[in-house]
Amino acid sequence: MTPMQASQDALKICQLAPIVPVLVVDDAKDAGPLAKALVAGGLPALEVTLRTPAALEAIAEMAKVQGGVVGAGTLLTPQDVVNAKEAGATFGVSPGATDMLLDACEDADLPLLPGAATASEAMRLLERGYSVLKFFPAEASGGAPALKGIGAPIPQISFCPTGGVSMKNANDYLSLPNVVCAGGSWVAPKNLVTAGDWGGIEALAREAAALPR
Repeated sequence: MTPMQASQDALKICQLAPIVPVLVVDDAKDAGPLAKALVAGGLPALEVTLRTPAALEAIAEMAKVQGGVVGAGTLLTPQDVVNAKEAGATFGVSPGATDMLLDACEDADLPLLPGAATASEAMRLLERGYSVLKFFPAEASGGAPALKGIGAPIPQISFCPTGGVSMKNANDYLSLPNVVCAGGSWVAPKNLVTAGDWGGIEALAREAAALPR
């Protein structure tokens, strides 16, 4: 897979909904019901972060949910790429980008949303052929004003800002011409997941899916 193909595929996934849920799954038994609730609420693209022992099993369970498009977040190493692909992930997300990670994703035909926080990082990825990136950590890196500033001289790059994005500030990002979607964890709060309140999560997803862009 070429970087250009990866970005084309990533763009299609990002265009599915204004928000991509960023999910930390502690118990794989919650994965299926959680995915069903989010998809039913209008958020089909799901990023499961590789931050817990249950993450890969959660990806495998979510991959069975009709209408869902499941990806693996926090990809850091080539082995992460292999594990994510084997678990059923159809795209990847990384907090930053290294040549080893980019090579691994291209070799595995796994579309990647690589992370960038500065103009130089974005330019390096664009030079390689990536035109759809994750802006991370969004709020800590200057938020919507910073992303707007980066977009002015590099308009050919589209971003998915993630990190500190919430219902309160999502519109600040989504209104920018260089933002295609945003990543957020607020649609699946830990207390609702623990309580098995799938109706509550579906309601949060519907609210997020209705955000204008």
